[in-house]
Amino acid sequence: MKFKQILHNILIWRIKHVKTRNFTLALSAVIGALSGLAAVTLKHTVHLIHQYLLEGNYAYVNTYAIYFYPMIGIFITVMITRYYWKEKLGHGITDILFAISQKSSIIAKGKIYSRMITSAITVGLGGSVGLEAPIVVTGSAIGSNVARWMHLDYKSRTLLIGCGAAGAISSIFNSPITGVIFSSEVILAGLGFASFIPLLIAAVSGSLVSLELLGDDILFSFVLKDPFIATDTPYFILLGILSGLVSVYFTRMTYFIDKKITKIKNYAIRGLIGGLILAAIIFFFPPIWGEGYKSIKLLLNAQENDMVFQSFFELDYGNPLIFAIFMFGIVIFKPIASAVTIESGGSGGIFAPSLFLGGVVGYIFAFTINYISPESISLSNFTLVGMCGVMSGVLHAPLTAIFLIAEITGGYTLFVPLMLVSAIAFSTISYFEKYSIYTKNLIERGEYIPHDKDKQLLSSIKIKKVIEKDLISIKPYQKLKDLVKVVRKSKRNIYPVVDDDERLVGIITLDDVRDIMFDENAREEIIISSIMRDPPAFISTKDSMQKVMNTFEITGAWNLPVINEEKYIGFVSKSRIFNTYRTKLKKDRAE
Repeated sequence: MKFKQILHNILIWRIKHVKTRNFTLALSAVIGALSGLAAVTLKHTVHLIHQYLLEGNYAYVNTYAIYFYPMIGIFITVMITRYYWKEKLGHGITDILFAISQKSSIIAKGKIYSRMITSAITVGLGGSVGLEAPIVVTGSAIGSNVARWMHLDYKSRTLLIGCGAAGAISSIFNSPITGVIFSSEVILAGLGFASFIPLLIAAVSGSLVSLELLGDDILFSFVLKDPFIATDTPYFILLGILSGLVSVYFTRMTYFIDKKITKIKNYAIRGLIGGLILAAIIFFFPPIWGEGYKSIKLLLNAQENDMVFQSFFELDYGNPLIFAIFMFGIVIFKPIASAVTIESGGSGGIFAPSLFLGGVVGYIFAFTINYISPESISLSNFTLVGMCGVMSGVLHAPLTAIFLIAEITGGYTLFVPLMLVSAIAFSTISYFEKYSIYTKNLIERGEYIPHDKDKQLLSSIKIKKVIEKDLISIKPYQKLKDLVKVVRKSKRNIYPVVDDDERLVGIITLDDVRDIMFDENAREEIIISSIMRDPPAFISTKDSMQKVMNTFEITGAWNLPVINEEKYIGFVSKSRIFNTYRTKLKKDRAE
């Protein structure tokens, strides 16, 4: 018996005996485990590549090859994605949000493995990005495709996408609460409370897989050494503001690099140029190589000398001024390095770079305070809280940032400063940048509407599904008598005027000819082109529903013609859209 037939029989049995809700709960555990397995596989693969290239901790100091590994990684990734898979990478979380909003939560099967392979190459060879976004894409693709294979609806597919993301984050950091919050805060904005249960199950499954296969060898963890001191609160407030401003810099530098580097149309050349820029940055600031978690661990363990020792230049890093300048340079160039890695064709995310940058910001802030003030504040605490602040700002995910640092430190000792700094950093960047890197472009194009279920539901309606093609057209050179014949046949009161090349040249309504259509002389003499008029506006099948509704509102029209490449397609009516919306709303509530 063929596989499809077996699957068909299983699905029939499931529909008869297992409720969709219970079946979704079972699938969430499976998807969480699979996402966890993918995360462990990717992390282990990158670890092996690092071992092979570096041959021990910081063995690359004495070789020039290390500076060019990232360029090789980016170039290989570009060749694979652009010329073999024909795929565009960019920010992976953005792709997930686009799939949920515009593709009925359908993610291509190829993304189950493509982001794992390309990110292993990019990050393994030292690209200055993180593994989190690629593994979230992998987990989400697993969720979407399992849901499709099980013939589940849009709502269930979306939920299982969130389960894949929760399982991935939970596994890679061994932080199940963070996995749930990240999924609900970033991937499934506006999620109902009942949907938290599948996310919890997926996150626990992913975490258990990670613990079983990796044990304590997780991506990043730290045991707190210093307590939180209430008198440090003013310093944490300042750190929150600083973290927000650094987040603004990170975000705008990413946009700037994107605009500049995408002007290079040849993808191979773009990859090589990006790789050379990255090599130059790493030459001056070697800690920027790779994800940066190893450097953060050195800062947390008061081993900053081991980190700065990587620098090619023999400077006196024991001098506080030299050390501060070096660390400030890392803050300036890390966002550039991350943006160049992604925009030139590498595969990775900004999750790890934001944590790395926040850690350095927090450390150098505390270092500066300790240098200029007789009071002494905890370097490790401010490093951790700085990670939370910048991550909260860059990702626009304050809750995710708070619980991630709380979980990786094994407790809630720093919960108060984490909440304070996260809130201030998020408020600061929100003043300058309303939307995150993940959502800004989608929202500006009308392809994603966060936190508004009505608009989300409206945006899910596709123009092609509501085009009305039952309007009978007429030629501009025909006469009024020909239009009278059309009126007899048609049930509509709008008549598109279309030339021989299928281009819309005007419209006529029944009101336009009501007074003359019964005049025999007029019927014989009047040419259609002399009485037609221009439509109030045109729309395209490529337009978002939000743009279409804005056009209706501006023009005051109830019917608008659809034009694609100057060819007449049909009409869209406001009433048809409203009817479709009501149908979707009833279905959504029933589910």
